[in-house]
Amino acid sequence: MNIRTTTDPITLRDVPNPELHPCVYEGDGENGIEIYFESEANKQEYLSLELEDRKVLKGDDSADYVAEG
Repeated sequence: MNIRTTTDPITLRDVPNPELHPCVYEGDGENGIEIYFESEANKQEYLSLELEDRKVLKGDDSADYVAEG
């Protein structure tokens, strides 16, 4: 599933007309997120952020999955 967000993660403002603004896609093509930015500067700031402990979560949507805990 692909998700599209038009909230600039730097300014937290909505990006009107996203097709006219810079965008970053993070994912594998089948599952990912499209992130739109108000400006190229905001996009570059976002790309320069480094998280200390980046985690990747994966779900299990199989019919026999039972949550533990």
